Amino acid sequence: MNARPMRLGFAVKVMGQPDLKSNDARRWASDPHLKVSLEYVDGILDYLDSQDIRMYRLSSDLAPYATHPDMPQFHGMVRESAAELKAIGDKAKRLDIRMSFHPSQFVVLNSPDPELIRKSIWDLSSQAEMLDLMELGPEAVLVIHVGGTYGDRQSSAARWVETWKILPEHVRRRLVLEHDDLRFSAADVLWIHEQTGVRLIFDYQHFWCLNPEGLDMRETLQAILRTWPDGVRPKIHFSSPRTELRQVKRTDKKTRKSTLANVAPVWTGHADFCNPFEFATFMRTAEGLEFDIMLEAKSKDLALVRLRPDMLRYAPDVAVRFGLTPERAEELERQEAALMEAES
Repeated sequence: MNARPMRLGFAVKVMGQPDLKSNDARRWASDPHLKVSLEYVDGILDYLDSQDIRMYRLSSDLAPYATHPDMPQFHGMVRESAAELKAIGDKAKRLDIRMSFHPSQFVVLNSPDPELIRKSIWDLSSQAEMLDLMELGPEAVLVIHVGGTYGDRQSSAARWVETWKILPEHVRRRLVLEHDDLRFSAADVLWIHEQTGVRLIFDYQHFWCLNPEGLDMRETLQAILRTWPDGVRPKIHFSSPRTELRQVKRTDKKTRKSTLANVAPVWTGHADFCNPFEFATFMRTAEGLEFDIMLEAKSKDLALVRLRPDMLRYAPDVAVRFGLTPERAEELERQEAALMEAES
């Protein structure tokens, strides 16, 4: 096993320091630009370093309108920002922060619509180009899902394979494929890997939500990790399901009377935080395997900052795999206390 500790990361929004924006979200009339987004990312990297967080998912909207078909005035912004992208890449490497993209749900490579596929490839090309201009290594990836089933799951998976053949080289080099919670299982993406060689992402919650083949978790995790080349550390996704009851106000259209409805959670939804006992159980299942973990909890960096002292408290054997030792317990508890209060 590599002596380097495993890393924990989170996606896009920084909740521990709300003034840190993840991207230039101004509308087109205000002339937003990738260079502005990169100034925000520079501040986020400083925050990550201060919290000893070494993994981060960049906003898929980092380059606003860069691939909008009706706004050619924005199409050159990635190239225009080459120097700034390199500077961000240099800083991320210096701070040992692993970065990635997860393009939006509108990026679909198995659509029957050729125009949607063309637009999706354009989006992926733009984000892959940004990672290339940052001069980041093969750990910096683009994570996507297979897409829709369109009434025929097997044909839709086969259509993804056909699209892979026409992807630009710099996209294929960065692309990784994740199974999902409703349509394409781990077995499905393993089949696609056999046809294409695309690297895969294991998602813990998705595996529980959709595993009709009844695959074993550890064996599946190992098979997915093997899709990554030697010398490149895989990454996986982890989240706990929502468990809380919601009370939703319902209004009768005829009587205009309002009542409160009790709404049970949907198990595909992400919880605000990661259940430390569930996390420790999974990590013990994965004993001896090596990967970095992107936490997909809704409270983002707060979930990560909370999970670290929880590991030391409840599962020190797991904590050590992330470089967390008992000597750091007070430091990590102080970090947590500085960002949020504990419930009394």
